[in-house]
Amino acid sequence: MKLTKDQQDLLDGKYGEGAKLAMKVQVAIGESFGAERMVPITRAHVALSNQDADLWLAEKMVNLGAHCRVSPTVNPGWGIPYFKKMNIGDKEDYEMMQRTHEAYKKLGATLSYNCTPYIDTNVPNFGEIIAFSESSATPYANSVWGARSNREGANSALFAAITGYVPEYGLLLDENRKGTILVEVKADMDNDYDYHMLGMCGKKIGHGIPVFVGLPEHISKEALRNLGAQLNTSGAYDMYHIVGFTPEAQTLEMAFGGKEPERKVTITNEDFEEVLKDISLEGEREIDFAMFGCPHFTLDEVRHISERINGRKLEKEMWILVSSHVKHLCDIMGYSEIMEKLGAHIVPSTCPDQPIWKFLKGKVGVTESPKCAYYPKRRGIDFVIRDLDTCIDAALTGRVK
Repeated sequence: MKLTKDQQDLLDGKYGEGAKLAMKVQVAIGESFGAERMVPITRAHVALSNQDADLWLAEKMVNLGAHCRVSPTVNPGWGIPYFKKMNIGDKEDYEMMQRTHEAYKKLGATLSYNCTPYIDTNVPNFGEIIAFSESSATPYANSVWGARSNREGANSALFAAITGYVPEYGLLLDENRKGTILVEVKADMDNDYDYHMLGMCGKKIGHGIPVFVGLPEHISKEALRNLGAQLNTSGAYDMYHIVGFTPEAQTLEMAFGGKEPERKVTITNEDFEEVLKDISLEGEREIDFAMFGCPHFTLDEVRHISERINGRKLEKEMWILVSSHVKHLCDIMGYSEIMEKLGAHIVPSTCPDQPIWKFLKGKVGVTESPKCAYYPKRRGIDFVIRDLDTCIDAALTGRVK
């Protein structure tokens, strides 16, 4: 690879052992993909997990003296102040989360603890070269904003933040951003939940960059978030196009770069029904709780839930996971106090894939997010998946239809 003087200085250890290791890994990644050079980034997002390997690496980099040139936003672990107030969690859980917090703080990260930075806390511009990890963040940044990021791992995104560079390959190059699969959507797309289901059709869509046609003219930020999140739950997608909507797909020809698609796929309501059978508990049943916010919910979604509850006491507890930014807005707008009294907890800075939720083991929840249902399953928590309004109504009655 052709390195600039600054890049070579990083590799040679001029800026310390931590920066040297980060650059060594970045160069190795670039060489493995045939990159000819490194390019500077302006933003980063690190999908920290608050789990053993993640904490080990973060503390190792701290001990090696690393510090981020580009301060990255970070994924949620779980919010210590909130759960301490709720008297939930044990000593070991608190110690690991506190160590994670301290490590990333010393590295110079922006401690946003939010898995949807592309909506409100770390929004890139068109053409901006960035290093985003997090399964919903990379496709949103590439597809909706037209920024340029490869699908980084948490470690490579952290190393990019430390060095300020990424190897130039993959989706940083024009020729690799064109669509390869034409996806005609004939299913009903009436609400944001339907984009969860569309994203869960990854097995049928197959490997490549999907180009969607047949979608509505107006698509909400929440629907786009859902689509990217579930595409990376059912498969592995760095980018997609929606013809006439996303920046690099104003026409079909533009989306495919003038080439013919490698294959064509049609998605129908029947596909949604088949997907739901595979991922959700079936039948009408009692539930123990409702959980939303994987990825994190927006203020608009909190408002919708509050309006649908309309002052009624919930039969079952509801957990709504949001960013600290949205939580602050909920506090000052009164949603937190009102909904807490009704049994709906607005929880900041927290992911469903965290040990703090062990108190729900053996219980059955309801959620609108397949990704939310996927992560806690390994902790012995099962879910029924339904559209958002059906889930809200289930929390009000204690049963899901």
